[in-house]
Amino acid sequence: MIMIFIVVACRFRNSTDSHSDNAMQMRFSLPVVVLLLSSTGWGLTWLPLRYFESAGLEGPPLIFIAFASAVMFLFPAFIRQFDCWKKGLHLLLLIAVFGGIANLSFQSALYYGDVVRVMILFYLLPIWSVLGGRIFLGEQIDFLRMVTLASAICGGFLILGGMELFTRMPDMIDMLAILSGFSFAMNNLVFRAAQSIPVTSKVTAMFIGVAFFVGIFLYFQAKPLELPGSDVTFFAVLYGVLWLTLITFGTQWGVTHLDAGRASIIIVMELVVAVISAVIILGQPLTAVEMAGAALVIVAALLEGAREEQDEVRKAT
Repeated sequence: MIMIFIVVACRFRNSTDSHSDNAMQMRFSLPVVVLLLSSTGWGLTWLPLRYFESAGLEGPPLIFIAFASAVMFLFPAFIRQFDCWKKGLHLLLLIAVFGGIANLSFQSALYYGDVVRVMILFYLLPIWSVLGGRIFLGEQIDFLRMVTLASAICGGFLILGGMELFTRMPDMIDMLAILSGFSFAMNNLVFRAAQSIPVTSKVTAMFIGVAFFVGIFLYFQAKPLELPGSDVTFFAVLYGVLWLTLITFGTQWGVTHLDAGRASIIIVMELVVAVISAVIILGQPLTAVEMAGAALVIVAALLEGAREEQDEVRKAT
């Protein structure tokens, strides 16, 4: 494990030595601050979800209210940008599907599941990023990516129970967490392919996807939709319009203004904040196996970030 960290540090340092002045400026730039704050917000998303759970607002109605409110807030800008995205409608549809599934499964897994376990399983997304990049973008799987893949797979194997995985299947919450990471990685690939479409349109399409999928579920649900008091519903609206919208835009804006490698490394703050806050606030202890699995997943994310950093430097030269 120590050797892997050393390799990452050396590779990352070598790739940035020739750009040290620019790197120092970037570390303390506005995009870095925005991305750090947004990542921290994603890592703390479980806090309002726990509040709504205690207030009696169930997962699906909460998700629908939050994302439908965000859609209504963003929709006027989405319509104004019609000329910018009408030729890329097929890409927006893919973003609505992958982004919708990613956010819906992520919010549901956090609402019903163990915060630490869900976040670590979500961060298996380097597996999907590597495989998706190879299948859809033709990116080569070099040695560093092979190590990334192995580290993420081993980390996920440990988090899912290690050898116990062969005697019992992961539960539904585990599958939702893994699905959210996979869908998010696919969504990122489409985001990269839709460079000509404004970020506002892409984020709106993503939120429309969430509202659509959960709306379909609620429509066919056997029991009628029950909402708590107006205060809780109002806070659910604020959660969607303010919290989710701000951290989503902050993440996308920060990513577009930073090189891919540095952005990937900063985003790991989501996992770190979620794990530490859950351990401190909820008192959820980590076993030695879980800590080892979490460390391997974090290493995989750092390795992928270092590789993307090298790609950016190589393109620049």
